[in-house]
Order: sequence, then structure tokens, then C-alpha cells
Amino acid sequence: MDISWIDIATSAAGLCCVFLAGRGSRYNFWVGYLYTALLIVMFWQKNVYASLLLQPISLGINILGHYRWTHPRKGEESSRSSTELRVSALSNIERILIVGAVFLVAFLWGWMLEAISGRIAPDPVPYLDALVTILILAAQYLSAQKKVECWVLWILVNVTQLILHIRIGNIFMPVVCGLYLVNGIISFVNWLKMYRNKA
Repeated sequence: MDISWIDIATSAAGLCCVFLAGRGSRYNFWVGYLYTALLIVMFWQKNVYASLLLQPISLGINILGHYRWTHPRKGEESSRSSTELRVSALSNIERILIVGAVFLVAFLWGWMLEAISGRIAPDPVPYLDALVTILILAAQYLSAQKKVECWVLWILVNVTQLILHIRIGNIFMPVVCGLYLVNGIISFVNWLKMYRNKA
């Protein structure tokens, strides 16, 4: 397997982005913009289409999150600053709806990728690619809303992405996913503390 500049650059930007997000820093969004651009290039080169199509949506969620974190509505302010969104949690009904939606949409997307594989270069792992994609979208959306459950989804993303990157032959991204997993666990604990402190 060849080591490419895009693997190295994507790995570095991704690690920086999630490290900052796990500490509740709004600067994670600026790094996130660069990370999205690098992912577009990497997934295009690897023919991983669900993950590639995710990136414009991901960019939109990143912009939404950037705005939400810095413009809280009345009653959503952090105890640390009135210009910062506080960490909150989902209701049990919302949790059930998100889990159901993730698996349904991932299955349908994987089926679609498999169905079109004769018309374009085939996705080597369509259902896994689709599951990773939908988990990322859900985790990003919850991150944009500063919901503590986002880190549970990010942990699932890290495990499934680790498998995906190994299957498609990326060199550095599996290592990065392992570091993401450690960061996800630490960040979940950190955000739980912020949630309890209304921070």
C-alpha cells in the first residue's frame, strides 16, 4: 500500500478537529472546514461514494453547528458564557427515533449503492460505507446541537470507520480512527461533566 499526502493531511486535520470539539472549543469548526475539503479528495480517489456524498451535507451541518454554538437561544446559554451554547441531552423518544432512522436509512443507502455498482466503479463495501455515512451525519447533527449523546454515536463511527478504512486500504486513517476512539471516550466523559454543570 502506498502512503499518500492526502492520508497524512486528512489524518492530521481530523485529529485536530475532534480534539478541539471534545474540549468544547468553537475553533473546531474552522479546522472542520479544511477537514471536509480533504475528505472530498480522499474519498474521490478511493471510489467510496456514500462517504464522498456526505461531505457537502457535512459542510452544511458544520456551518449550522458553528452558528448554534456561538448564538444560543434564550435559556440555552452555557454557565460559562452567555454567547456559548450549553451541552444538553436528548429525550428517550428522540434517542429511539435516531437509532431507528440511522439503521433504516443506512440499509436503503447501502442497497442503492449496490444497485448502481454496474454503472460506476463499484463501492467495495456499500452497506458498511452507508452505515458509516449515516452515523456520521447523525453524530454531526447532534454535535451541532451540543447534545451529549453525539459522543456515543462518534464512538460507533470510530469503530465502523476503522473497519472501513482497513477494507479500502488506507494506511493512516485506521490509526487515526483508533485515536478518535480514545478521544471519543474522553470527550463523552468531558461533555457529561459539562452537561451536569450546565456548561
